[in-house]
Amino acid sequence: MPLVKLALRPGIDKQNTEYGAEGGWIDSDFVRFRYGLPEKMGGWQPFNNASQYFIGFCSDIFSWNSLSGVPHAVLGTTKKLYVFQSGFWADITPIRYTSSAGDATFVATNGSTSLTVTDAGHGAIQGDFVTFSDAVSLGGVITADVLNQEFEVTEVLGSSSYTITSPVAANASDTGDGGAATIAQYQINIGADVSYFDFGWGTGSWNLSTWGTPRPASAGLALLSRVWQFDNYGEDLICQLVNGGVYLWDTSAGPSTRATAITGAPTKSTYALVSTPDRHLVCFGTEDTLEDPSSQDPMFVRFSSQENINTFVPTATNTAGGQRLTDGNRIVSAVRSRGQILIFTDTSLHSMQFIGPPFTFGFQQLGSNCGCIGPHAAIDANGLAFWMGKEAFYVFDGTVKKIPCTVQDYVFKDLNFVQGQKVFAGINTEFNEITWWYCSFTSDYIDRFVTYNYLEAVWTVGTMARTAWQDVSSFPRPIGAEYSPTGTQTPVGGAIPGLTAGRTVLYSQESGVNAVNQPITAFIQAGYFDISEGDNMLFMKRFIPDFLEQAGNLTVNLLLRPYPQATASPSSLDPYVITPTTKKVDTRARGRQLSLKITSDEIDTQWRYGTLRVDVQPDGSR
Repeated sequence: MPLVKLALRPGIDKQNTEYGAEGGWIDSDFVRFRYGLPEKMGGWQPFNNASQYFIGFCSDIFSWNSLSGVPHAVLGTTKKLYVFQSGFWADITPIRYTSSAGDATFVATNGSTSLTVTDAGHGAIQGDFVTFSDAVSLGGVITADVLNQEFEVTEVLGSSSYTITSPVAANASDTGDGGAATIAQYQINIGADVSYFDFGWGTGSWNLSTWGTPRPASAGLALLSRVWQFDNYGEDLICQLVNGGVYLWDTSAGPSTRATAITGAPTKSTYALVSTPDRHLVCFGTEDTLEDPSSQDPMFVRFSSQENINTFVPTATNTAGGQRLTDGNRIVSAVRSRGQILIFTDTSLHSMQFIGPPFTFGFQQLGSNCGCIGPHAAIDANGLAFWMGKEAFYVFDGTVKKIPCTVQDYVFKDLNFVQGQKVFAGINTEFNEITWWYCSFTSDYIDRFVTYNYLEAVWTVGTMARTAWQDVSSFPRPIGAEYSPTGTQTPVGGAIPGLTAGRTVLYSQESGVNAVNQPITAFIQAGYFDISEGDNMLFMKRFIPDFLEQAGNLTVNLLLRPYPQATASPSSLDPYVITPTTKKVDTRARGRQLSLKITSDEIDTQWRYGTLRVDVQPDGSR
């Protein structure tokens, strides 16, 4: 019988059964499709060639160039805000409150590392960061050098006191209070790295129900994980804390300065963008009454006067203003696309377009029943907007459309909707890919990805975990962030007494073929195929591999079964090792249905699949 070519359709198909997907691929990890053929994904190395760690869960990365051409990057986590400039990282987390000299005092206990700090105006929560300066020795081993540094708040005892952890245990001589010159600088309150939806005791407003009874579901309180979002205003950086304040970092002032709240801007918004080319700062899901966070309207859009991000109060002589949208419960995200801003609510899509005086902006609803799942789940690619909803993927190309998806059930039936706030959409323009990273059903942290090649209209899935992504821009490679909730490495800037676990590390993606000098286990598996519609057993005597740019060894498994519901078993000679010089492989594969699986798990391995030609013939059941 002549050799049969196994020509397989591009893309992963999980909507069909393994048998129904005959002629296609059914599973993969660390594999992409390019020009219709599968290949191993690129590797990654530490960003800036150094393994550096950041405190907290990274929710966004953004890169830009200063007016002088110096590349910058900013990284926002649940606990900190960092900026990269001239090869170094700096902590630019905004300061929330600075005490007056002497307001903060210390009490030490002999033999204990716990220090009690009294400061009536601290406003801190557990896990916040405070930096002390101008303190003097407590009289023993708790010296001025021990006190005058940054600490993580260990426990809040009340509105006037909290504890920190000293790097050394106090002795009997530590009876002082730190002196009358001590100043405490408190960074903005930290955010959660996990979202919760509570419908039990303590939910809702005080005295809502009777003591000792669970609150009704209608009183549900959504506690969402912290998310940052960034944009440029000229060379300066806009830092929007989702459902928080909006801050500005002055690029020309350098990393020795921190981000500061924008004067005159709303103090609580869901999202913020600078419109182009008219340059208004637009805040979404923001305050109905300016600078009153209790008046936040999740469907209200407010914009500054043109070229003035400090003026949001409308007058007859400026272009500031606002508009409330109607279809939806809350604005979730926004992106710039084709001369307009697209606004995504939890149920609909709207357009915001500059039209000039007297209304400044015009608003139009573009679609309904097409909501976005999270603040970073939407992205623009060459004028097309793509986003992830709660049940499907969408594209806006002039009209709203659902994207046909061959892995839709696989993704949405295994999606942790409670952690939808973490979903992150990143673009990789080199390979025409949009990837959504998300939390699987049993995970509170990102552990899955689904990728759409928007030129070839094919889907892939995998397990590479990235919490945020920045495409090639100011830096020559994409940047990806990975989070470890148990990580305890020394962070950028040095050790902080009392610091709890949870670290982010950044990678330069598409760098080489390894995972920081470790092998990447990549595989792809084909659907099952048969001969004569499965009427006969088949016998494969040999196959001829065809791989492009192969480096290192690959493993091919031939998985056999007599019926669609039977358990697959490997052929008797499995696994088959394919070297770059392998010309043919002799086999003893027998069954009614056969699936092909290609795996690489060695360092420096690279491959691109072409096709396989197989020598198969009908066979008996023995």
